[in-house]
Amino acid sequence: MRTLFCCLVRVLALVLLLAAPPLLAQPARNAAAPPLPLPRDQSSNVVLRAPKAERLRSFREQRDFQYVTVKSELSAWDLLWMRFWRWVAELLNTRPGKVLWEYGIYAALVLAFVFVVLKLMQVDITRAFGRAPQRAPLSYDTESEDIHALDFQTLLQEAEGTGNHRLAIRLGYLKVLKQLADQGLIRWQPDKTNHDYLYELPAGPLATAFRELTQQFDYVWYGEHDDLTPTHYAQARATREAFQQLLASPRRAA
Repeated sequence: MRTLFCCLVRVLALVLLLAAPPLLAQPARNAAAPPLPLPRDQSSNVVLRAPKAERLRSFREQRDFQYVTVKSELSAWDLLWMRFWRWVAELLNTRPGKVLWEYGIYAALVLAFVFVVLKLMQVDITRAFGRAPQRAPLSYDTESEDIHALDFQTLLQEAEGTGNHRLAIRLGYLKVLKQLADQGLIRWQPDKTNHDYLYELPAGPLATAFRELTQQFDYVWYGEHDDLTPTHYAQARATREAFQQLLASPRRAA
């Protein structure tokens, strides 16, 4: 009898253990439920505070709080050049642009080489690629002139008497070259340019005056200014005579 009672107690305990998990899982399902909303607090008054004007002003002055579009500080000229170089860059990115750039470099190198060769050969580029000066109405040939064989006094008087001021300026300039050559300051050669003689002169007042005289001659002769007035020619002759006086002065190199 006692053994039967013990078996019944064990069976009842086993039944209670099997029924325990559903009972324990119920609080877990209740915990997963959404929380209930809290009631609104109506006992305290919320006061909105505005910042002080000084503090707002300090914030506005700070660069981090200035949310505005900054205008470009470039000028209209800079913007124009920027658009131009952008257009050049876009052009060079195309196939024709790349071909033009490649062969353009070779062409520039060839032109630079030709220019150097012509300068070494002492060729007057302005005469080679420009218009040839018009010949004077006198029986005078500039191609076969020799400063050591010309009678400058007679030729100058004839040119000035006929009003050929352009030729008179050329003859006066050649006379100056002869005086420089006679004093050993330059070595005259028919194929030399006027600027070659300028480089041969030592630095000083004489070289400065000769540079001004050369610029005057180039402007009149190679510019083919046949419409020189007597006043203009008188000014040019005064410049030449001032140079000749400086050349004759014993203190010209001072």
